[in-house]
Amino acid sequence: MKFKIETEFQETEIGKIPKNWKVVRLKEIALEIKSGFASGKRDDVNGVVHLRMFNIGLDGILTFDEVVKVPKPEDWKQYLLEYGDILLVNTSGSEEHIGKVAFFEKSDMKCTYSNHLTRIRINRSLTDPKWIYFVLYYLWYKGYFRTFIHQQAGGQRNIPLKTIENIPVILPPYNEVKSLVKILTSLQFTSKKVNEAINKLTALKKALMRELLTGRIRVNEENGKLVFHRETEFQETKIGKISKDWKVVKLEELAVEMYYGLTAKAVDQPTGLRMLRTTDIKDYKVDWNSLPYCEITDTRSYNLQKYLLRKNDLIVSRAGTAGLSVLVERDFENVIFGSYLIKVRLSETQAYPKYVHYFMQSELYWDQVLPKQAGSTLKNISLPILRNIIVPLPPINEQKEIAKIISLVDRVIELQHEERARLDHLKRGLMDLLLTGRVRVLE
Repeated sequence: MKFKIETEFQETEIGKIPKNWKVVRLKEIALEIKSGFASGKRDDVNGVVHLRMFNIGLDGILTFDEVVKVPKPEDWKQYLLEYGDILLVNTSGSEEHIGKVAFFEKSDMKCTYSNHLTRIRINRSLTDPKWIYFVLYYLWYKGYFRTFIHQQAGGQRNIPLKTIENIPVILPPYNEVKSLVKILTSLQFTSKKVNEAINKLTALKKALMRELLTGRIRVNEENGKLVFHRETEFQETKIGKISKDWKVVKLEELAVEMYYGLTAKAVDQPTGLRMLRTTDIKDYKVDWNSLPYCEITDTRSYNLQKYLLRKNDLIVSRAGTAGLSVLVERDFENVIFGSYLIKVRLSETQAYPKYVHYFMQSELYWDQVLPKQAGSTLKNISLPILRNIIVPLPPINEQKEIAKIISLVDRVIELQHEERARLDHLKRGLMDLLLTGRVRVLE
């Protein structure tokens, strides 16, 4: 396969494209453009699943892990998907999701789709459906659909069917389309494999935490090597069976300090002081470089040093995703934590901070937190709830070994995320060149 730099262009409504390419309306190359239907049914009678907007990832790949089961597919045969159908999100509460697309490749699976999605079935005698999928994905991530979004009652946003039918799409010669699809599909396949690796590693981490944090698998260091064995003796506790020689303690018994943060407001101008908020904690991590500046508005008398973040502080969100936490891994001289966060400072002779950090990611922790959250829509937890969380506690050396093992899995997951980001950057860079025709593909 060879490439060349294009030099001759024509101006179109969607920008410059090569002179021998065309721009057509989606309806001109589609056999059908049809919105789906709402289904509250969950009885799996005939093995038919109902795809929703949540099944379409930001990477343009369909997932089938969370699907609604629907009965009697004969009632909705008109909505059954075929290989090569394109699904486009037409309705969402978030502008980011409007226009997301996915390509349906499950020829062996019976699927229908929701009224938040539109099915686009391309006439294959005119072009390759996968090409149109890549064009629509390109338009979505470039923000094209945001100019056509309609605001609906209740905060929902949508793109009308007429607008979807008239989306302008780029149409190169058929032979060139085949080569372009081959390149872009190869890139997407690689990204998909990385995603699958992340999912498998995440499942492994969850399974490891389940075994290690209950003592079902014991770990010790002998002669510089980790030695594992399966535990046979257990005790019944309020949080289930754990190893017989472990303790079960409340979090407050392990803490030397537990208290709320300061009331402050985020500001644009540099104040020399930054603030960690609930929204900054994502997947038990924080991008410390993105924290906003702040002005303290707390009317109480306070000691600023008390609210600066220090290494091994556990910071827990009491609102938003209530119970979500992050372990601070270095000292900060200019970062405080806001009032919707709780600081937990542990007695390190009793509890290894990273061990407790992983406990607070486990089912053992969340099974205690979730039932106690207050609030009908905005869930929150209080300091008394957090103080009474029960922690399974092995000897301190075993805590360190457990944390070390889970940290290794975490690091591999992190490397896979970095690889996915690199591939996404490469894919989007190539799409900018290939889907505009600035770089042409020659057989």
